[in-house]
Amino acid sequence: MSSAQIGFLKGHGIENDFVIVPDHEGRLELSPAAVARLCDRRAGIGADGVLRVVRSAAHPEGCAMAGGAEWFMDYRNGDGSVAEMCGNGVRVFARYLQRAGLAGAGDLAVATRAGIRRVHMAEDGPGGAGGITVDMGRALLPGGEVSVCVSGRHWPAVHVDMGNPHAVCFVDDLADAGSLLTAPAVVPAAAYPEGANVEFVVDRGPRHVALRVHERGSGETRSCGTGACAVMVAAARRDGCDPAVTGLPVTYTVDVPGGRLVIGERPDGTVEMTGPAVIVAEGVLDAAWLAPDGASPAS
Repeated sequence: MSSAQIGFLKGHGIENDFVIVPDHEGRLELSPAAVARLCDRRAGIGADGVLRVVRSAAHPEGCAMAGGAEWFMDYRNGDGSVAEMCGNGVRVFARYLQRAGLAGAGDLAVATRAGIRRVHMAEDGPGGAGGITVDMGRALLPGGEVSVCVSGRHWPAVHVDMGNPHAVCFVDDLADAGSLLTAPAVVPAAAYPEGANVEFVVDRGPRHVALRVHERGSGETRSCGTGACAVMVAAARRDGCDPAVTGLPVTYTVDVPGGRLVIGERPDGTVEMTGPAVIVAEGVLDAAWLAPDGASPAS
């Protein structure tokens, strides 16, 4: 590969899609503008976000976790902003490591800005569709009254932190969310100083819900892994289920526009997410296109 080319892959987790940029030794400097160009669905490759694959020891935000996880997931939203965590992204990140021969079936640790996440990969299925389970950590419920507003309608929301912030509201119909072309208003804004991911949720059956989501920095996406986890926790508490109190694990099926996830919560508070992840393409980027101002993307 010439110095004017940068390798990339394209993958998705139930249609939450990503551009994957292998940069094992941390030599690339992806500016917010470059990330936004990559994610542009008309003038770029197109994606909800970018996963830069870096050895933890080679990344300033990952080096402290290098002893527990060899690889750091440098995740960026589609507008180029930095994000703490992405549940579907972790599964796609792990699938890349498996494809590249850097990890095999079984257990894997991945460093993220929200801490180390434990991943279990089943034996790979056709097209890379074998299930991947991610230990998403514990949900935090900061409390306080928050609400979501769309087109003059208001709903109470549950503030759930999954390493990134979520506002979960239960509605009668997913169409109540509107077009989601712009971010729904969340009040008070002080509850979410870094912005919020907003989930609109309906019931489908016992311990079975469906959602639409507006992800900060990306708009409406086909799926959001941390959002599905936040929804599961909010639904469980609404339904009177708290494994930390009962000592019994609880599992919900969560449907998203792009597919289905299974989310469970253990008595120790750990939330686990299981779903597929697929790599669909591999190619090279023109470095001159990626840095149109003439600056080199290499640090």
